[in-house]
Amino acid sequence: PYPKEDDSMDFFTALHISTTGLSAYRTRMSIISTNIANVHTTRTPAGGTYRRKLVVMEALPIEDFESILMSQSESLRGVRVGEIVEDKTPLRQVYSPGHPHADKAGYVYMPNVNIMTEMADMLIARRSYEANVTAIGATKAMALKALEIGK
Repeated sequence: PYPKEDDSMDFFTALHISTTGLSAYRTRMSIISTNIANVHTTRTPAGGTYRRKLVVMEALPIEDFESILMSQSESLRGVRVGEIVEDKTPLRQVYSPGHPHADKAGYVYMPNVNIMTEMADMLIARRSYEANVTAIGATKAMALKALEIGK
């Protein structure tokens, strides 16, 4: 499953894999921020109540980047955002008869966004982003050490 020595997973491949992670988790953090910003949005431009968005990530075989990278190993993967979907969990019903969007019974349908869930998701996304930054730093350090040894 690992590349043979002659296949040599080069530094650019390792950097690219971590870069795909950075990009995907940046998108995830952006969507989480959008969810938090819309926690009280009862009307969207489309007319309905805001629904929480979820980021679906998918593994990406390195062959998809063969024009960019040299490695052909199938064991190597990147990650990308496959799609952004709406969370289908039910909207929250809040009794607020004075609200301009309340129904005849006085209930307002509020977004299915839970701040605690969003903050936990943000923490996970941040840690994943940091892990990719650390991997890029380690790859850079190895490349610099290899250049130093090659002097």
